Amino acid sequence: MNRPATIISAVATALACAALVYFLRVGWLQAAAAAKFLASCGFLATAISAGALRHGFGRIIFAGLMLSMSGDMLLVGQTQRHFLLGLTSFLLAHIAYISAFFVHGIRGKWAAVAAVPVLFATYFVMLWLEPHLADELTIPVHAYIGVICIMVVTAFGARGAGASSLIVVGAVLFFVSDLSVAAQRIVIVDFPTVIWGLPLYYAGQLCLAIGSSQSLSQRGTPAK
Repeated sequence: MNRPATIISAVATALACAALVYFLRVGWLQAAAAAKFLASCGFLATAISAGALRHGFGRIIFAGLMLSMSGDMLLVGQTQRHFLLGLTSFLLAHIAYISAFFVHGIRGKWAAVAAVPVLFATYFVMLWLEPHLADELTIPVHAYIGVICIMVVTAFGARGAGASSLIVVGAVLFFVSDLSVAAQRIVIVDFPTVIWGLPLYYAGQLCLAIGSSQSLSQRGTPAK
């Protein structure tokens, strides 16, 4: 890992995220799109500097990060078509993360224990969203929520098999940050959820980017 470069990339991502939130709050949408692009490039650069491309596990995580960046830019658009395309891109990103966790190795006991609170939380999320879902969004949103739940559970399983704890932190932050998107684009609440949703999202992606540096050969003894 190139630590100075990783730190610089992570800090640049955080600064771009702060700028993104500010530009969205003041309504400078073109500047916000540019800041989002820079922030998303930042977590890609963080993954590269951390050494993600040196092994299969990291390369699959990196593919997920690229798909996440694609979803970021698609969600710049405000139409339902842009939302569905962005949702699809993020769904593929989660599938990439799940694949990476299986490549790394998963401890079934850890995944089983994590599944209980994850499913419990998901049940209440669905109760919250269901009354607000348009017919054309029902299947895509259900599919997305199912896949992100699997992503979080398998992240815990990978941690049990020796993956970095940052992988779990990143997966959980990604899950929570998606509630911000749901509140903004589906429920349509008055509160500006980007204030907390975007920082959590980029923090989660940075955790996944840095955590991806740990290859199969480096994972050591599985966590008990």
